Amino acid sequence: MKAKKPYKKKRKRLGCGPSSGHGKTSCRGQKGQKSRSGFSQKPGFEGGQMPLIRRVPKRGFNNAVFKKKFRIVNLEDLNKLKETEIKAELLVQKGLIRKSKNALKVLGNGDIAKSVTVYAQIFSKQAKDKIEKQGGKAVVVAA
Repeated sequence: MKAKKPYKKKRKRLGCGPSSGHGKTSCRGQKGQKSRSGFSQKPGFEGGQMPLIRRVPKRGFNNAVFKKKFRIVNLEDLNKLKETEIKAELLVQKGLIRKSKNALKVLGNGDIAKSVTVYAQIFSKQAKDKIEKQGGKAVVVAA
């Protein structure tokens, strides 16, 4: 018994004579804009009908482009570390945050049991208070 070859669909050979089944108009239909070479259409074009994006009313203001994004770490995560000096590079190395251009923000969720020096761009009020209560430092670093 012969082994079956894997199925491979043949390429549509356009404009190769009447016997090919794709001759003359090369599967483009008869006349019209779409049959011409170089034809291209804007995305969302609806044949002259008012496009959906223009029919639907617009409201509000979107500030997504200017929104500040932060890499967030909580005190309970910092408590797991053995080091006393905590910087963004160390947190990336330990896998607590991803490396990015965004600022590091320390939030006060959980407690910290030891005295540590934390370097970050932003601290929540609660996080700063908890760090300083344990005798540590919350050092604000320029972004």
